[in-house]
Amino acid sequence: MVHQYKLNGYNIVLDVCSGSIHVVDDVAYDLIALYETASKEEIVSSLLKKYESDATVTKEELELCYNEVTALKNAGKLFSPDVFEPMAGELKKKTAGVVKALCLHVAHTCNLNCSYCFASQGKYHGERALMSYEVGKRALDFLVENSGSRRNLEVDFFGGEPLMNFDVVKKLVAYARGIEKEKGKNFRFTLTTNGMLIDDDVIDFCNRECSNVVLSLDGRKEIHDRFRVDYAGNGSFDRIVPKFKRLVEARGGKNYYMRGTFTHANPDFLKDIETMLDLGFTELSMEPVVCAENDPAALTKADLPVVLRQYEKLAELMIRRRKEGRPFTFYHYMIDLKGGPCVYKRISGCGSGTEYMAVTPRGDLYPCHQFVGEEKYKLGDIWNGVVNREAQEEFASCSVYAREECRDCWAKLYCSGGCAANAYHATGSVKGVYKYGCELFKKRMECAIMVEIARGEER
Repeated sequence: MVHQYKLNGYNIVLDVCSGSIHVVDDVAYDLIALYETASKEEIVSSLLKKYESDATVTKEELELCYNEVTALKNAGKLFSPDVFEPMAGELKKKTAGVVKALCLHVAHTCNLNCSYCFASQGKYHGERALMSYEVGKRALDFLVENSGSRRNLEVDFFGGEPLMNFDVVKKLVAYARGIEKEKGKNFRFTLTTNGMLIDDDVIDFCNRECSNVVLSLDGRKEIHDRFRVDYAGNGSFDRIVPKFKRLVEARGGKNYYMRGTFTHANPDFLKDIETMLDLGFTELSMEPVVCAENDPAALTKADLPVVLRQYEKLAELMIRRRKEGRPFTFYHYMIDLKGGPCVYKRISGCGSGTEYMAVTPRGDLYPCHQFVGEEKYKLGDIWNGVVNREAQEEFASCSVYAREECRDCWAKLYCSGGCAANAYHATGSVKGVYKYGCELFKKRMECAIMVEIARGEER
């Protein structure tokens, strides 16, 4: 399978199954598009007519180009066959029962009242609650006990707002550090926060213990304060931005992400990214809102072309600023064209429900944070382990090849079938396809590949 597109002056040809990427001229671009549907003679004749005004396009040159495309095909770099489907089930089996990461919901409560919050303002459609140290400690033991031979284990302190239970967070990290050597493990901690409770103690702790910190900021003050308000209805922008600046400065400008959410109110989200850049933040992420279609914040069909163009303009901005010596990182444009994710990841995705799980304040296990509160997907708990084998098997069988609509999609080995939670909330099935999200993802991948091509030219 081959995917061809033009962007920012580049003619890009992606060979899906080999991962090979080719930047070609107009003639080669057109020839590749015809290669599998017409004979050599038909292609040469057709292109001679199309380029009859160009004296450099001769029969001999077209035949040479055709032969070069054939050589690439024979080398497995164009029109390569899909050899991955038979591997999908076997690769999943190899990691069965091995957990590598937990999302610890240390606080099912929040000091902000964001109307678009997928977690129902941190309550996850249940009662407000804080995780006790005893539950958190058992969760870490559960992770160690079920991690097999994996050395590196990941734990994200999540909410609600995790800093509302900061003392327990600190105690849990101290406990984990105390057992690392004995258990032969290395814990990597991440903390996701709205910033309201950041102080010097939090900053010192994050710099010492957290491999990454995720900070919630939606960009422009008027956009941020539209949704991210306290319970009195007051916006949080002016209170959190100075704290974020102090934390990022203390971290040396690295190992954090400024994570925004764009909605129907700001499909022109590039302006929000530019606001973050103006504030001095350079490690950025901007995610589409996840909510019901009838929610006022939900992105609409009319928003889609605006959003797609924003991704293109964002890519152009990244290239321009890098040339100016002012680079920044955008999470969704981080792509490795030489190595990239392994075959297992390309087929299987994030590992939710199998390698990765969320733990509630009561110690219940769910496939990921976006499934918390969905009782049919409650997997078990940290004392008895996974008991809902049927639900776990549903996630274990989730691969890009489990979704019929993905089979002929050029992006399938980049998205791995997409987010199971988004699919479930959009279609009622974890093996469904969130089509709106697909359009966004494909545009992001086209832009990410183009940005890397431009980077390669600069070297």
